[in-house]
Amino acid sequence: MTEIFESAGQALLYGVVGLAVMAVGFGALDLVTPGKLFHVVWRDRNRGAAVLLGSQSVAVGLVIMSAIRASESEEGLGYGLFSTLLYGLAGVLVMTLVGIVIGLLTPGQMGAVALDDGDDHRPHPAAWVQAGMYLGTAAMVGAALS
Repeated sequence: MTEIFESAGQALLYGVVGLAVMAVGFGALDLVTPGKLFHVVWRDRNRGAAVLLGSQSVAVGLVIMSAIRASESEEGLGYGLFSTLLYGLAGVLVMTLVGIVIGLLTPGQMGAVALDDGDDHRPHPAAWVQAGMYLGTAAMVGAALS
């Protein structure tokens, strides 16, 4: 029974680290998209922004999952939490940099184009491209951790 409580405590700690990394990811995405992301998604109901935020959240979760798996070592819980935090932040940094580079290579400002739902309120195709880029980047970072 003690092992169950210990494992639950560890899961909680890894969850807190994952939440912190997701919050940093949210902030990074907010920096590269026009407007305040929280308002754009929840108040303005922008579908393109929701596609980006949702895909980035899944991508960060995948990086965190890989980081937790990679942190399983004999170094102890503290080491595992710290390495998960660093790997997660590295994943957010790589996703943000790839997003910026893609934005420089495409017409218009990528963040602004991806948030253009148009008159039909459908996400711009660029939102789906950027969403795929986040998921692809997460796969690359996750593979690098294994």
